[in-house]
Amino acid sequence: MMYWGNGMGGWGMALMTVSNLLFWGVLIAGVVVLVRYLSRAGQPDTLTGHRPTPEQVLANRFARGEIDEDEYIRRLHVLDSAGAHKAAG
Repeated sequence: MMYWGNGMGGWGMALMTVSNLLFWGVLIAGVVVLVRYLSRAGQPDTLTGHRPTPEQVLANRFARGEIDEDEYIRRLHVLDSAGAHKAAG
């Protein structure tokens, strides 16, 4: 018998194309996941990290200009009185 060409039909070419795309997709996704994992490894986890106190949040808002001085002082007194009630009760 004599065969012409490489003996691969249309389905063989389609399967080879799909498997090639799948291979490169998995390879690229693996590299992306590895890079994201390695770049995140040096950073502290935000869920277990240090959370700012209410006073620090208030001071940051005052520093950014979101609230004025009177509002800052008023809210700081409220936080201080709430802390005193918790300690006493």
